[in-house]
Amino acid sequence: MSRILSIDYGQKRTGLAVTDPMRIIANGLATVPTATVFDFVMQYVRQESVGLIIIGLPKQASGEYSENMKRIVPFVNRLRKQLPDVPIEYVDERFTSVLAHRAMMDAGLKKKDRQNKALVDEISACIILQTYMESAAFRENTKLSD
Repeated sequence: MSRILSIDYGQKRTGLAVTDPMRIIANGLATVPTATVFDFVMQYVRQESVGLIIIGLPKQASGEYSENMKRIVPFVNRLRKQLPDVPIEYVDERFTSVLAHRAMMDAGLKKKDRQNKALVDEISACIILQTYMESAAFRENTKLSD
């Protein structure tokens, strides 16, 4: 089976997470400078079997797209052009940073460690991926019960 790669695309840094090949567990992969994320993803896809890419959909609490959407669309279009056989889906990323901070506090990380923005971005990508995995499981279970 192939992995699912999750991307929390930011203006300066981009967090990445990935499933295991069986698509059971979501793990943080890395946080990279956004200027290098395309090359990072392409290199990763050459090394690992990736069957799906999930991109965090940046929405404000009101439901409107955030300012970051104008940077994400060209990135996604470039990925689709270079990886035509890998489906790309969006997942709502509202409140993932808040959830990432909460997870860091629950894990007992010190205040200095919780201020590590790269770690927050990686955990946010993991939350986006976990959200997708839970919804995908729900859709699959719904299909089975129809």
